[in-house]
Amino acid sequence: MIDPFGRHITYLRLSVTDRCDFRCVYCMSEHMSFLPKAELLTLEELERLSMAFVDKGVERLRITGGEPLVRRNVISLFDRLGAQIGKSNLKEVTLTTNGSQLARFARELVSAGVKRINISLDTRDAAKFRDITRWGDLPKVLDGIDAADAAGLKIKINTVALKGVNEDEIADLMLWAHGRGFDFTLIETMPLGEIDGDRVEQYLPLSLVRARLARDYTLEDSDYRTGGPARYVRVAETGGRLGFITPLTHNFCESCNRVRLTCTGTLYMCLGQSDAADLRTPLRAASDDAVLAQAIDAAIARKPKGHDFIIDRRHNAPALERHMSLTGG
Repeated sequence: MIDPFGRHITYLRLSVTDRCDFRCVYCMSEHMSFLPKAELLTLEELERLSMAFVDKGVERLRITGGEPLVRRNVISLFDRLGAQIGKSNLKEVTLTTNGSQLARFARELVSAGVKRINISLDTRDAAKFRDITRWGDLPKVLDGIDAADAAGLKIKINTVALKGVNEDEIADLMLWAHGRGFDFTLIETMPLGEIDGDRVEQYLPLSLVRARLARDYTLEDSDYRTGGPARYVRVAETGGRLGFITPLTHNFCESCNRVRLTCTGTLYMCLGQSDAADLRTPLRAASDDAVLAQAIDAAIARKPKGHDFIIDRRHNAPALERHMSLTGG
């Protein structure tokens, strides 16, 4: 699949649920209204959609949410998709998780063929963790990280940089992650969906964070890529990798190779645009994938050049109404 700007689409991020067992302050309001379960595609339908993309050249699938591991029987989807690795265009199936369920599922993920995962962790301070996640339990997440590490999963820690909240902890988080042998990636808060707080107050540009880190650490440019939007440096003092995802200070649209599919069968060609394609209707229109393949082609032909993310300082309004938990992180 090649979009109008010559970019090869080889990466699908699949959200299997919009539900989450956390209520992170930068992601959603505390009292969320989630999709009725009847609107969600079945796991079998999500598998069929995923494989339709694989047949058209997608090499990497990342399972996201919400929190993907709260969906009932989701491991069966990992099992079926993992069985296609090496037998099709599919090269890997990965996962983004908040870590709350990893103590239960880490070994099953490995058995399904998952080799690497991203774990969201914005602080190692228990009280601050509760403030950020509202419902989260830090010891449970740390136990999940330990379980994933023991199971042999390659781990990347993702941290959203929050002004006045965890900015004084970023260096310590990096040192902890690198000391465990984990990659560490920082992310700017993204203006998606209404939240209870003020994103202007939350927003911390990573250009500033990088400059601060560079005072104490040697940040060496790196060509390392995982297929996602992060741009990496090597930290000479730790030997570890440090990634930056900067949708606001420096977007990564020129090399975008991905699209996002929601748990209802809606395809977003760009995280930062509203245009979407309904794939549920063609999916259910016939038992073969001919109509579905045409719908996918038509959607890719509409993929925009880039997103329009901004932090609206005048109106404190999100760039888009939908929440990240719907689209998938």
